[in-house]
Amino acid sequence: MELSLRQLLVAAVAALSVAGSAMAADMSDEAIAERIKPVGSVYLEGDAPVVAVATGPRDGNTVYGTFCIACHGTGVMSAPKLGDAGDWSPRLAKGMDVLTDHAVNGFNAMPAKGSCMDCSDEEIVAAINHMIEGL
Repeated sequence: MELSLRQLLVAAVAALSVAGSAMAADMSDEAIAERIKPVGSVYLEGDAPVVAVATGPRDGNTVYGTFCIACHGTGVMSAPKLGDAGDWSPRLAKGMDVLTDHAVNGFNAMPAKGSCMDCSDEEIVAAINHMIEGL
């Protein structure tokens, strides 16, 4: 008897957790359409939509917001945080050439170019300048 009561309790808990997740899902027509929409499109040659491609270098804020923020936003692995003079002053004391070299080629936990392998050296310098402006 005890074994079947335990099995009944396990089955009841499993049923409630499945039912609870189904009730928590948004069942509106818009939400359902969003969940089941295709993840891509197929085009015949020549029918594909035109996609605008950015030309020219990205500004420091764009590079920072796309690549650098992951570590420099919170100080992961001692990365100097955006606009934090205490974090940046020992690095700036070594000079901008050393700082640029470390950012471009990697240093300690920082990978080369912060893993932005399609960034130019100028874009990396722009990101550095964005992070230290106002110090």
